[in-house]
Amino acid sequence: MRYFLVISYDGSKFYGFQRQNNLQSVQNEIEKNLSKIFDEEVLIKGAGRTDRGVHAKGQCLHFDSDKIFKPSFLKKTLNDNLVNIHVKKCRIVSDDFHARFSVKKKHYQYVITFNKDEYNSDYMYYHNKLDIPKMKKASKLFLGVHNFQNFVSGIRDDYTCIIYKIKFVYFNNHLTIHFYGKSFYRYMVRNLVGALVDVGKGKASNEDIFRLLNGEKTDKMLSTAPAKGLTLLKIYY
Repeated sequence: MRYFLVISYDGSKFYGFQRQNNLQSVQNEIEKNLSKIFDEEVLIKGAGRTDRGVHAKGQCLHFDSDKIFKPSFLKKTLNDNLVNIHVKKCRIVSDDFHARFSVKKKHYQYVITFNKDEYNSDYMYYHNKLDIPKMKKASKLFLGVHNFQNFVSGIRDDYTCIIYKIKFVYFNNHLTIHFYGKSFYRYMVRNLVGALVDVGKGKASNEDIFRLLNGEKTDKMLSTAPAKGLTLLKIYY
């Protein structure tokens, strides 16, 4: 039996999504609670890993068990015991469904605030001034299929990725940048935002981004935005 969950969590309270020894992670907490409910070891497969400090409103995962529980019971029991994690949906899916490999599109958002408000310091990236029109123009360079090796942390066999859409929304002195793509690698969205912020601050140009995009690997990367402004909003299957 394969179970599917959609969850949200406050990333500032965890050392990332991935299971870690002796550190509180989202995966650790969910697996610990599911193992108690099923009275057996339960291991989950997530749609992707979010880094320490990154939030989620629509993270997805699946797990298998021969034991049968009503999804409504699992949802309620988990929500009664989890802290800073909320189960939004729970259902049974076919055995050929995979939380990671069945993904068609992911939607991330990054929030930049121009209000210096310490209350939201774990959820927004503060800046006093940015040239938003220049950032919008630069963002178009990222659309389509590219080699994003200069915007990704770590070593991979393939850095190719497709970004379908980047949308800017300015409201109430907050700038929210939405990213829609097939897959996003480690630190990728944060590096894209950092590059756009560098453009908005006049520290980088479109030519700098163009040179890094699809170019040879270089250590001369642009800025990396902090994790706190990033949220995984939705995953499409």
